[in-house]
Amino acid sequence: MAAMENLHPLRELRNVIRHARRFALLAGILAACGHLNAAPPRDVATPGVATRDVATPGVATRDPLVFIAFGDTRFTHPSETAATDPHVRRALIDKIAAERPAALFINGDLTWHGVAEDYAAYLAESRPWREQHLPVYPALGNHEFAGCAEAECLNLWWTAFPELRGQRWYSVPLGDRALAIVLDSDASLLAQSDQRAWLEQKLAHVDQRVRLILFVMHHPPVVDGLAGPLGDHNVRPNEQALADYLAAFAGRTRARLLVIAGHIHNYERFDQHGIVYLVSGGGGAKPYPVNRTPADLYTNSEFPNYHYLRFELEGGTLSAQMIRLEPDTIGHGDPWRVADRFELTLPP
Repeated sequence: MAAMENLHPLRELRNVIRHARRFALLAGILAACGHLNAAPPRDVATPGVATRDVATPGVATRDPLVFIAFGDTRFTHPSETAATDPHVRRALIDKIAAERPAALFINGDLTWHGVAEDYAAYLAESRPWREQHLPVYPALGNHEFAGCAEAECLNLWWTAFPELRGQRWYSVPLGDRALAIVLDSDASLLAQSDQRAWLEQKLAHVDQRVRLILFVMHHPPVVDGLAGPLGDHNVRPNEQALADYLAAFAGRTRARLLVIAGHIHNYERFDQHGIVYLVSGGGGAKPYPVNRTPADLYTNSEFPNYHYLRFELEGGTLSAQMIRLEPDTIGHGDPWRVADRFELTLPP
């Protein structure tokens, strides 16, 4: 009987473990679908995060300077075709490689679940970028944390990008005329947070020669607005706080400000307080339709908007293009066309 009685605690322990595993799986699924995005970002203190820029080899010699940005690729095993389209991903990879840009910025959701298998798919598919030694500068998105504990997810991200080890947000000098600041919108951007303190310090000491400051992040500060199940992709207080701060900062700097985010799997363009806000989430993830507001300067109703953004900085002008992929024409002629364009005149 004593032996039988001792089995009860073991049975209870097994039940607890089984339920914990089920909860963890459910949480991962909900996070992957975006339903845990409403959780407020936490302040994150990362040692060394404010100590250095990330190098951009050869950028200073590029004239004109070409760089590219896009996001929401959701790299994973190519058998997954509902959450992301592997054919679109590979088409974008090859096209971007052919551009030979000085830098490539990915605004988050690089992976589908943030697990080792996803990074293996990224490394396998993005081989054309490494063959050309293309510098890749990613921002953290919510999907980088969807399928593993935070510490494990970060370690996998840093293993894929070892030059970022220990940093969740960082800056990238683009010669002496431009500066990119890559932010982590999974962490707090509110006043007095670690990331905000770093950002304010960084902007207070920007080289006086800089005429363009590019902000790369995942959750967007300005959007058209979504309804229904996608309503949790609308602007959150975390990013609204950043937009308010940048509106004030824009009046104190000579540099033009450009913000590129993702999270919404479409393309949008806004101009608020002289700051251009772009949503570029056309990297392959399942497309999201949007109801465009009068504030959105992109008025084309075409859907889906798989795309990347190409920027060319020459003299005092930044030329921007949204280069759209027609997925039905992959393998049948040229599937690419310029669907949107604009220019920013930089101060002398």
